[in-house]
Amino acid sequence: MKIYDTLVIGGGQAGLSVAYFLRRKKLEYLVLDDQDKPGGAWLKTWDSLKLFSPTEYSSLSGWGMPKSENEYPLKDEFISYLNQYEDRYEIPVQRNTRVISVLKENERFKVETNQGVLYCKTLVSATGTAQQPFIPKYPQQEIFNGLQIHSVDYRNNSNLAGKKVLVVGGGNSGAQILAEVSKVAATQWVTLEEPYMMPDDIDGRYLFNAATQKFYGKTSGTNSGSKNSLSNIVMIDSVKEARSRGVLHSKRPFTSFYETGIIWNDGTKEPIDAVIWCTGFRGNLDHLTSLNIIENNRIKTNYTRAIKEPNLWLVGYGSWTGFASATIYGVGKTARQTVNEISELLSN
Repeated sequence: MKIYDTLVIGGGQAGLSVAYFLRRKKLEYLVLDDQDKPGGAWLKTWDSLKLFSPTEYSSLSGWGMPKSENEYPLKDEFISYLNQYEDRYEIPVQRNTRVISVLKENERFKVETNQGVLYCKTLVSATGTAQQPFIPKYPQQEIFNGLQIHSVDYRNNSNLAGKKVLVVGGGNSGAQILAEVSKVAATQWVTLEEPYMMPDDIDGRYLFNAATQKFYGKTSGTNSGSKNSLSNIVMIDSVKEARSRGVLHSKRPFTSFYETGIIWNDGTKEPIDAVIWCTGFRGNLDHLTSLNIIENNRIKTNYTRAIKEPNLWLVGYGSWTGFASATIYGVGKTARQTVNEISELLSN
C-alpha cells in the first residue's frame, strides 16, 4: 500500500503554491484536482474578468507570470500561466479526482475519491471557496419567478439584453459584472453600504501592500484611518467606462421579493427580470466532514495547521487560514510556512 508524504486536495493557485514548496523539500506528494484541466476556480469565472493587480503582483512563488500587452492580466492569461506553472515545476496532478471523504486510519489519512482510495501521512486541503457560493436569504425569495444566478455561474451578458437586472454585492466582482451587464440591460446595483472605489491610479498592489503593513502593525499614524482594503473596488478600464456612463450608483438592500420583482424599504415595488448575486463564497470543507472538526463552516487552525487534527493543513480559504491566503500574491507566504511545518513533522 503506497503512502504519500503529503496529498494536496485542490489544484488551483493555493494547491500549486503548496506543491512548489513540497517539491523543494523533495517530499513525495500528489495533487488531487476535480477539474479536467488546469485553472482551478478561475475556470468558473466570467469571460471578461480581469485581475486587478499588474502581472508582477499576480504571480505564484518561484516564477513570475510572463507579461503581455495587458497591464492587468485577463482570466485566460492567468489560466495559461497556471498551466505553464504546472509544467515548469513538473507538479504531479491527478485530474478528474473528486475527494469524497477523509478518514483517519492507523495514524494515516485515508482519502476516498471517485478514482479510488489514497493514503498519506499529512494532508493539505486547498479546495478554496468557489464550490460554495453564498446567496443571502430574503423573504419571499422562493416565489420570485425571474432569473437568479450567483457570479460563479455568470459568463457574459448575452442573455440579458433589454432586461432589468439587479446586481447585488459591492466588491470587485459586483463592479465588473455591473459594468458589463449595464451595456445591454437596465441595471440597479445593491450593496450593504456605499462601495469604496479606489483612486484611478491605485490598484491591487497598493491594496495588498497597505493591508500587509496593517497586518504586521507597521501602519503609521497618518495612514491608520486609510480605507485601503482588499475588498475595495479597483478602477480597471471597464469600471472607469461604467462610471463615465453614470451606472456606478448603488442602493442599500431591499426588504423582500415578490413574484415579479423586489420591494424596497419604503414599500415601493420594482419589477425586475434577473438578479446576479455577487455576494461571495464560503469555504468548501464537505470532504472533511468525517473528521468531525468543522465548526460553523470553519476548522480552528494555528495559522494553517488544524488544531484538532495536527497532520492537516488548510491553505487558501481566507484570513482564518493565513493572512491574504485566498489571494494570488498572498498565498505564497502561507504555503511556504505550511510546507516548513510539514517537513519538520515528517523529519521527526
